[in-house]
Amino acid sequence: MKKFVLACLILTTAIALALTGCQKKETAAATPAGGGQASSTVTLKVLNYFDMTSANSVAAETEVWQKFKDAHPNIIIEREDLFNDPFHNKVEAYAASGNLPDVMYAWPSGRSTTLYSNRLLKDLTPLVQKDGLSASYHPLALTPAQFANNYVGIMSLGLTSSHAFYINKAVLDDAGLTPAKTYAELVAQVPTLKAKGYETVLMANQDTWVMQSCLFSLIAGRFGGEGWDQKILSGQAKFTDPDFLNALQFVKRMYDDGVLSRSTLTTDYGTVVSLFASKRGAYLIDGDWRVGAFITDQSTGEALISPADQENILITVFPDIEGAKLNKSTSGILGTGWGVRADIPAGSAQEAAAWELVKWLAGKEVQLWQVQTGGISTPSRLDVDVSSLPLEAMQKAITKLTQEYSVSTPVIDGVFAGAVYTPLNDGLQAIGMGSQTPEQVAKATQDAFDAWKASN
Repeated sequence: MKKFVLACLILTTAIALALTGCQKKETAAATPAGGGQASSTVTLKVLNYFDMTSANSVAAETEVWQKFKDAHPNIIIEREDLFNDPFHNKVEAYAASGNLPDVMYAWPSGRSTTLYSNRLLKDLTPLVQKDGLSASYHPLALTPAQFANNYVGIMSLGLTSSHAFYINKAVLDDAGLTPAKTYAELVAQVPTLKAKGYETVLMANQDTWVMQSCLFSLIAGRFGGEGWDQKILSGQAKFTDPDFLNALQFVKRMYDDGVLSRSTLTTDYGTVVSLFASKRGAYLIDGDWRVGAFITDQSTGEALISPADQENILITVFPDIEGAKLNKSTSGILGTGWGVRADIPAGSAQEAAAWELVKWLAGKEVQLWQVQTGGISTPSRLDVDVSSLPLEAMQKAITKLTQEYSVSTPVIDGVFAGAVYTPLNDGLQAIGMGSQTPEQVAKATQDAFDAWKASN
């Protein structure tokens, strides 16, 4: 899952470095894991996911990385910062060359499937047990079944809803409307909003992962019902069956109804937040992590949506779809996190240093900071009390998102391999452009699944 996006969880270096994807070497510091003075320095190569559109991204340099440096003088970090497709492409290149970094940001499945299927990440369970950390994390974060290839390859930072329906009440008020409760109501609002110069729903559909992850996974769950994905995996159902086909046809319907403008197909992930903040549309569909783009940047004191205007932003899930098997649902997955290269020798100084860094990056202090700065909304640490934090209105709203749905169905790129969801991602975009029919996309996805299954 190109998620995620969740993507905005650990943010790092100055923007100039991020844009070029260059490596940054820094001396990180602290007492060695076992206490006392280190006998020698250890150098760690680190691959970090850096989203410069998120508020407080630059602040991570001091709040996350510099603090680790100050605490561990014997550890030198050579960090590479990348985002979106360049990040994922680099991971695949590293995996193919057998030259993975020592510590890296990764997904529990989906976009990181290569790492798990080839067991390129270390199983962290023994290290978690050795340090007695099990009681500090949500059980799902340490459950092997939540990860590709059934082992705990990362210390996840939280639980993620890949779908959130952001509502700008000020726009609706200006058009004399109230938040749509059903899809039929949403369709009825299109001409009224258009007459006032507003788009109905904003999305960054130029990036092919966004539709699949942030909306279509929810739609597939609503039409297919709970466990639809497992039926396909087990051979009891197919992507060409009516349930999945109905979900694809619903995407076409959204474009045909004008709920989604075809202009969203040229809207990139960096631009969409400014469109929503400037009231170009009434609704925004994105992941729960996207709140981090709108709140106050502590280093500048500025916010894309001011704390006062955030009071006009409601966050819920997509309206009820007539004829769907499920409603009041979202699409969810275990969040991203940090893993260790598998072939680092157990018990070595390199492993100790890498594990020390991972514990910090997924630890209480960093997760607390990330909640406060919009990086995560549902932390994996059980000792982070979100309710006690001085959060802005949109942060408070996203922490209550779980009250807006009763069922969470899987995120497609968290369940199926890249060979399967990539043609689906492309097909969803093609449906919007009118170059492929839902039936063609369903067949292409099933063919890809059959080919994947035959080779595995």
